[in-house]
Amino acid sequence: MKNTIKVFVLVALTLAAMSVSAQVKLGHIETQKLIQAMPESTAAQKTFEEEQKKVNTELNGLREQFQTKLAEYSEKMKTYSEAMRAITEEELQGLQQRIQRFQETAMAQLEKTQNDLMQPVMEKALNAIKEVGKENGFTYIFDMNAGILYAAENSQDVLPLVKKKLGLQ
Repeated sequence: MKNTIKVFVLVALTLAAMSVSAQVKLGHIETQKLIQAMPESTAAQKTFEEEQKKVNTELNGLREQFQTKLAEYSEKMKTYSEAMRAITEEELQGLQQRIQRFQETAMAQLEKTQNDLMQPVMEKALNAIKEVGKENGFTYIFDMNAGILYAAENSQDVLPLVKKKLGLQ
């Protein structure tokens, strides 16, 4: 809802500015397409996927450990004393809790890693968009994926200009 209000306010301000000055130059871009075209994004994604594989390997190891312990318990449960059963059940519960904590911690860490890897890519893309805007005299450059409902016919897609600025094809 807030984004919609922001978009309408921005469009209203743009229209007001257009009525004051006929020299408004509008542009639009799909930032996500730009970021996907950047080699840094591909490298960041590869690094993230490697980190994700490590976490999955560790998680699978914990799960296998739990399954092994559970299978052993199920097989020998009838031969265990009451005390041994209680201790083994506590171990199983503890292992389940460790798995749960590991998953939560790993997910948070993976999210942070992804943000840390993508932040420089985003900054580079946004800086290039700003530079293209200044160099080409744009008054506004809108991101088409940010909820823009209309792009004027005189708005220009600046993706090719920004790709050129970054040396991308």
